[in-house]
This record gives sequence, structure tokens and C-alpha cells, in this order.
Amino acid sequence: MVAATFKGGIHPFEGKELTKDKPVTVLVPKGDMVFPMVQHIGKPAIPLVSKGDYVLMGQIIGEADGAVSANVISSVSGTVKGIEPRMTVSGSMALSVIIENDNNYKAVPGLGNKRDYTKLSKTEIRDIIKEAGIVGLGGAAFPTHIKLTPKDDSKIDYVIVNAAECEPYLTSDYRMLMEEPEKIVGGLKIELSLFPNAKGIIAIEDNKPDAIKKMQELIKDEPRIEVKTLKTKYPQGGERLIIFAATGRKINSSMLPLHAGCIVNNVDTVIAIYMAVAESTPLMRKIVTVTGDAVKAPLNFNVKLGTNLSELVDGAGGFNSEPEKIVSGGPMMGQALYTLDIPVTKSSSALLTFAKDRAARMRSSACIRCGRCADVCPSRIIPQKLYEFSQRFDSENFIKFNGMECCDCGCCTFACPAKLNLNQSFKEMRTSILNSRKK
Repeated sequence: MVAATFKGGIHPFEGKELTKDKPVTVLVPKGDMVFPMVQHIGKPAIPLVSKGDYVLMGQIIGEADGAVSANVISSVSGTVKGIEPRMTVSGSMALSVIIENDNNYKAVPGLGNKRDYTKLSKTEIRDIIKEAGIVGLGGAAFPTHIKLTPKDDSKIDYVIVNAAECEPYLTSDYRMLMEEPEKIVGGLKIELSLFPNAKGIIAIEDNKPDAIKKMQELIKDEPRIEVKTLKTKYPQGGERLIIFAATGRKINSSMLPLHAGCIVNNVDTVIAIYMAVAESTPLMRKIVTVTGDAVKAPLNFNVKLGTNLSELVDGAGGFNSEPEKIVSGGPMMGQALYTLDIPVTKSSSALLTFAKDRAARMRSSACIRCGRCADVCPSRIIPQKLYEFSQRFDSENFIKFNGMECCDCGCCTFACPAKLNLNQSFKEMRTSILNSRKK
């Protein structure tokens, strides 16, 4: 069978062999827990606790504010030490609740109770997901209850589980496919119960044949679910691209997946839906890959939200050499860090540590107009022309040549023999244009 895919894209060094066969290890936090009130797209949550309050594991400590927002849940029990700004991955400060973990993990009543979702109404399921504070755990962090509440349920034709995990080094989704496939299928079935006309698709790249086989065996008696094999290529997991590869339908930057009759959720988001609805457990943990050549023992961790990133490094045996570069997320779209004094949040997916920062050693030269950037661009735009416009701050032509369709994947920068920082230029240009539109 020919694997489904899209035009363009690249196949960088995968690096997944460092952790793909490492089972997920539970990391027990040691220090204070920090819970930023901004762990999602939309307005920050409003703190519901005060300094000195005792909180329980599973308790809502930050309440969603407005239509686009999400609850923040405590992953431990303990005493609130303060509510103050703390550093986030983006480098900005966010109001955060700091909890002194008492290591007793006293839970709210009913936490972990089994529940039959088939006896729940659509409204009840959506309310549970909203209450649980679930957002897109693949990095987008869009509140999931909003995504699962379109105007017309009958117009959703496909519910897609994004199991591509196309970013190099990342293996957390793969480990979930291997270790908790039942929860993935269970979460997908809960989603399908909301959309009577929809078919479920579990989309997996063909570099994970064992995961494909495991999922196919698990859904063989599920008439509404199929496993779709995708070609191994970056950025296969991009929302627009996986929709096209899995269904043949197209969307652009001004559209949402629901405009193509699709709902797309990352593997861990689907598991979070299952845990909230079927196991009465809100979102309190992330599966995070800690890897690279600068840590002694690369691993996949089940880590409580609010845990300091430095504890993940300690859990991986510490550094075997002082890293020149640390990245939160994947190497293509992740965020470089200058400190580890940052908490694990809902959008955390990986911590990459590199002994050498090869990108910093690269020197750019003039564009040679080779066209490689256009060949690999999955958005089918012309990066070379957009780079010229962005250098001149020519927003009119940038928009005219479809610069707003850039999906931020960085394929052009990766392929450029002149080592031009194309993607960063486009990102700055789009941000400037969007800010101007807001004004």
C-alpha cells in the first residue's frame, strides 16, 4: 500500500533511536510546583486560590476566563506559597501559582473513578473535557472543548488522531501508541460519539510499523475507525498537511479544520480525553521526551505539570557535557532556552540537549536562486521571493505572494544552501502584519 503524503517536505536526521525503545518512566517531582495561568491559546486563567491555601491533587486552581481559555489543575497536593510572575518557555513572564508539594498526593473526591461514557450526553462529555482543562497537547494548546463543539455536529466527516510525530528526536507519541493504545482508541470512540456521521482515522507515519500493526489489530472490529499509513516526512504532522494526506481535503490559513469537515487531535490529547471522560482524571501530566547527546540517559517521562525542567535533566542522569543548546520541543519548531528554571506545561513535548550548537556556527551567504526552498515548501509558496519582501518590510507584496500561508515548518531554512534564516524572517513579517491588522 502506498503511504499517503503531500508535496514538498524534507526528511532530516530522525534521532529517534535514542529514546524510541525506552518505555515511559514516571518522574516523581521533588521541588516546588509552578503552574502558569497561561498554558493555552486565549485569555489567561484566573487564580482561584490564595497564598496559604491548601490544595488537593485534581483541584482547579485557575479558572478559564471567557470563551477561549482553559482551566489549570493542580497535579499535587500542598500549600500555595505564592501567586507571582514566573518565566515560561517563550521567555516571557506569566502569573503563576506556586505550590509546595507535600508529597502526599491527596486527591479531590472521585478522582480516578471509572465512568461509562456511553451513558453520558454530548453536553456532559463536552463539559467534562472543558472542566478537565484539556488543550491541544501537540503544541498548539487550543482548548479542546471548543474544537469539539462545532455549530453542526452532523457536518464533521472525519475525526483524525495525529500520530505522525514527524519532528526529529520526539518519541513520546510513539511510546503512547505502544504502551497505551487502548486509551487512544477509547478516546477516539468518545470523540466519535459526538459526531454521528464521522469516521475515525488514526494517522501514523510508516517509520512506526510496529505501532501501525498494533493499532490495526486493536481496531479490526471497529467499523468507524481505520488506520491510515503516512509517508515518513517532515512536516507530515502539520494540521493542514495531515488533513490532506488522510482525506484529500485542503484548507488554508484563513480556514479551520472544521471547514473541511475534520477534527484533528494529537495522540496525547486523545488520551487526555479518555482519562477525563472515562477515568474522571483531569489533565495533570505530560509525556515528555528528554534526549540529545548532552544527557547521559535519554528517556521518555510521565511528568506532572508544574515540574521544573531541571528535574527532567536530573531524571535523565544529568548532563554528560555542558550543552551549547537546549530546546523545548522539536529541533524544527521548538523554542531555544537559556534557563531550565521553567515549569513543564501543557504545551511541553520534549527537552532536547545538544553538546554543540551547529546552527550558531553556520554562516549565511547570498541567495543563489537554486529553488530548493520552493521545492520543499509544503505550503507551495516561494520562500526566495518572500525573503526579499521581508528584508524590505514590503508587507503588501508579502501578502500578495501568499506569505501568510507559511506554516512555520522551517523546511526552507533547512534546505537552503546559503543558510539564510528564511523561516525566522517570515515569522517576524507575519507577526508584524497580524499586529497591524489588530490595530
